Amino acid sequence: MTTTIQRVARPAGFEGLRRTLPGFVLCLAVTAAAVGLEMAEEHLFDRAWLEALVLAIVLGTAVRTAWNPGPRFFPGIAFGAKTVLEVAVVLLGASLSVATLLAAGPGLLVGIAVVVTLAIAASYGIGRALGLHPRLAILVACGNSICGNSAIAATAPVIGAEAEDVASSIAFTAVLGVLVVLGLPLLVPLLGLSPMQYGVLAGLTVYAVPQVLAATAPVAALSVQVGTLVKLVRVLMLGPVVLALSLGASRLREETDVVAPHVTAGERPKRGRVALHRLVPWFILAFLAMAGLRSAGLIPGAALPAIAATANVLTIVSMAALGLGVDVRSVAGAGARVTLAVVASLLALTAVSLGLIRVLGIA
Repeated sequence: MTTTIQRVARPAGFEGLRRTLPGFVLCLAVTAAAVGLEMAEEHLFDRAWLEALVLAIVLGTAVRTAWNPGPRFFPGIAFGAKTVLEVAVVLLGASLSVATLLAAGPGLLVGIAVVVTLAIAASYGIGRALGLHPRLAILVACGNSICGNSAIAATAPVIGAEAEDVASSIAFTAVLGVLVVLGLPLLVPLLGLSPMQYGVLAGLTVYAVPQVLAATAPVAALSVQVGTLVKLVRVLMLGPVVLALSLGASRLREETDVVAPHVTAGERPKRGRVALHRLVPWFILAFLAMAGLRSAGLIPGAALPAIAATANVLTIVSMAALGLGVDVRSVAGAGARVTLAVVASLLALTAVSLGLIRVLGIA
């Protein structure tokens, strides 16, 4: 009997490892290449013009666009882009202090809510003016204004989004997310932004929490801290927004369509409802808990360098995985109107964010 149980139980664990290993090894290879290039930059130019975080995204995207990995690589890439990414974000909380955000005053917290609200309204208006269906316009608006794929995944079942609309929205989020990470730091010299101002801008415009790290790390440590905390407050706006949509979008839900299976990943919420973990993901709560422990002095100072180093390595791995999931050619089939709507919405969000920085007098 014991032998039979072992024969049944062992393959499950080995099967999971076997499925994850090829893709994860690919992520590690891209990570090693990114770190190697950063070291080469430092050797040749005495400084790294592009850090490993950014190089990992660029290399991963280049590999994915030039070569389509087979299905056996997908589980490992997904593990790197999700689980590793979430653990990195949690560990990052140990290096941050809640006092950093509180020092900016309550005006910033209110301003974040105002920016998200205005950005959703402007983005939806742009989409409708360009002839997008209301559901697609809502997905684009929420994806751009809150947190990219997470907002799209949470919003889709609430408004009864079609699979085609969800796929188009996510394709643009993936591609533009990388472009924003690479291009946003260029605004620092162009607009003369301080590390504090740039951190607020990145937190208000970059799609995903880990992407904020990649966008702010080349600028300053203060930008990383402020950007991450602002981004987390922005993510928390997803709950009220989805609740409002669930109450006001009943007419859209009456139309029969199917949500893309890859979006809900086997955890498909019922129509008109959204799972609680999609409103406040576990890693955000864990991040806030770590930040709280750090602020209370409950994390030993001697452990902070090791935690920070581990978070940095895991973040580079997750950036490589995110890059490996982006095929820039996927945008080509979405159509000119969707392209224009997404880009215009992103520009509107950036403009509103810069306006908030000026109104609050953030230095």
